[in-house]
Amino acid sequence: MSYQVLARKWRPRTFKEMAGQGHVLKTLVNALDKERLHHAYLFTGTRGVGKTTIARILARCLNCEEGVSSEPCGKCSACTEIEEGRFIDLIEVDAASRTKVEDTRELLDNVQYAPTRGRYKIYLIDEVHMLSGHSFNALLKTLEEPPPHVKFLLATTDPQKLPVTVLSRCLQFNLKNLSPEIIKDHLQFILEQENIPFEEEALWLIGRAARGSVRDALTLLDQAISFSDGKITDSEIASFLGTINQSIIYELVDALIADDAQALLKSIEHTAEQAPDFVALLEALISYLHRLAIAQVVPEGLDNSQGDKKQLLEHARNMPAENVQLYYQIALKGREDISLAVEERAGIEMILLRMLAFTPHSPAKSPVEQVREVAEEASGEAAGQTENAAVSGDEKKKPLETIKVQEKAPAKAEATKVQHPPEPPQLQDESGAQSKAADPGISKALPADTQLALDTLREEQWISLFYGLNLKGITRSIAANCLMTAVDGKNIELTLDENQQAVFNESQQEKIAAAFAEYFATDINLRIEPGELDPEAETPAAYRARKQLERQKRAEETFRNDENVKTLVERFEGSILSDSIEPLTPEDY
Repeated sequence: MSYQVLARKWRPRTFKEMAGQGHVLKTLVNALDKERLHHAYLFTGTRGVGKTTIARILARCLNCEEGVSSEPCGKCSACTEIEEGRFIDLIEVDAASRTKVEDTRELLDNVQYAPTRGRYKIYLIDEVHMLSGHSFNALLKTLEEPPPHVKFLLATTDPQKLPVTVLSRCLQFNLKNLSPEIIKDHLQFILEQENIPFEEEALWLIGRAARGSVRDALTLLDQAISFSDGKITDSEIASFLGTINQSIIYELVDALIADDAQALLKSIEHTAEQAPDFVALLEALISYLHRLAIAQVVPEGLDNSQGDKKQLLEHARNMPAENVQLYYQIALKGREDISLAVEERAGIEMILLRMLAFTPHSPAKSPVEQVREVAEEASGEAAGQTENAAVSGDEKKKPLETIKVQEKAPAKAEATKVQHPPEPPQLQDESGAQSKAADPGISKALPADTQLALDTLREEQWISLFYGLNLKGITRSIAANCLMTAVDGKNIELTLDENQQAVFNESQQEKIAAAFAEYFATDINLRIEPGELDPEAETPAAYRARKQLERQKRAEETFRNDENVKTLVERFEGSILSDSIEPLTPEDY
């Protein structure tokens, strides 16, 4: 018996054997089981995703001798003849080779006659978009009102070329490209049935190279079986596909985590022996860093569509998030510039070395310490020398001294924060404009762990109560934009800023009510109504914004009044950017 290619040998014979396309199969199965059958079906999608396969399975379902069903028997003469391509009432047409109107009219001449063997006469027209405009016109009337015994199954890779009049007469099903994971599982099943040994990573390479097409994947698998020597390995697959083995990406990321330049260059040297596309290697690294960032921020949203979930989670634990963002930006910029390099290998080596060069290697010292070191170095105190307070203009212009100071100076981003002494008296009980009179409703003397009593609760204590509630995320944000407007025993009413009502719903109210009940250890009848807030009152959000502004002003004042900063500004004729100053003390509200 002659050899049959895998794409034909393993073509699905039932809907259950299909790989993917569950959104299409569910609709067809329900329609068949409930006998809600349309007269025309249009299957669209890229090559090799199962358009004609589904159409042929549907033809078997409609003409099975045991009756219309989503599970044809596969044994009757109708099922076997359709599978072998010799069923007389299944007319398959390649529209690409029969584009003329005369061909269409000839095809439709026999529509009026009843089927010879089957229950339905089925017209399966592949690449239907290739028909001419006149052919579509000849088809329209029959397509709109065909005889009861006729079904049209149309397939196309380019539905945009179909007239709207044709689209409106068909049930349209858009078949999706399959993920590498689904293709990998399908190939694994076939190889196990064929008793061919394989490495799983090799199937992932084929799954990615197929770009969503099962037929392309099976064709590549046929080639891989012929290319391999008994066992399908990832190295052989990467070699004949000319793709980047994912293990190379893992090696590069491991070297970046270990801060090992030698390992980076060694990996590139090893990869260069396989004559790879270095641009494709860089793009694969960018894609991996993107998924790595997702693994760090939203690990529950990470899928295994690329077969790298295990490695991603491991790298996500070992690489700081700021490094991932830094490497991604460098790689993205390098993608633009690599064409300017003398050769691509040199370009990607420089991109990787640049990643290491800009990687933060140790925790930054506090800005005050950095400023003090620079000032001491500039004045000669670091060397234990004593200099005059007045510095001559000639001394300021010495190249050696200027370079020395620049080498010691902290990076701009690191020098923007100022560590100032803790200010609990100012923050908790401030005088003047920040007294209790200016902050009605806030008990600043109230410790964080003090429990408010429900029977003595007043509207003015809302901010203190808010910071005792167990709220998170958007729910906390909603509560922070409320005012407590009424308290009557267990009945509490909050008024929400009307500008925030778009994100407020019943679920948020239930969470806030649960936080109140948890705080007071009793059920609370909570009512939240959007409305206009009293401009004289202060919500927790407004309170926090005010406190942040005060802390920022104190930080700027402390920074500007620091003697070392004054010395540097005067010595180097510099200026202070207010936007670059941030307080370092933790928030106490």
